[in-house]
Amino acid sequence: MSGIVEILISVFIVLGGVFGLVGSFGLVKLGNTIQRLHGPTKATTLGIGCALIASMLYFFSSKGSVSFHELLITLFLFLTAPISANFIAKAYIVRNIERHELPASGGEYGWSVYDDPPALNQEKENEGARPGSIT
Repeated sequence: MSGIVEILISVFIVLGGVFGLVGSFGLVKLGNTIQRLHGPTKATTLGIGCALIASMLYFFSSKGSVSFHELLITLFLFLTAPISANFIAKAYIVRNIERHELPASGGEYGWSVYDDPPALNQEKENEGARPGSIT
């Protein structure tokens, strides 16, 4: 293995560690759920990606073949992290933000997490009624 490849692998490992540390620090120190999403989904994902790239470079330089395991892990991680962050953000909106606090969506359907079917609206109206009373 040449010195340039070793330096490149070392740079990716250090970058991965720095991104992982920053992402973990953001997860612990930021205030609410929406702010905490940025640590794991942005910085930590890049950190793991850098570590996996370093692993691919190492095995390519030592064995002479490309390791598809690391490539598939990186691809899966970069595809699933934004999707899971989106679902966590929508769940946070549903649980913690009132409808009147949301800005206007400007679209035909409004906010997708607040588009209640009419049956659910009817159930919500009936929740306030006492059992046995006629509404």
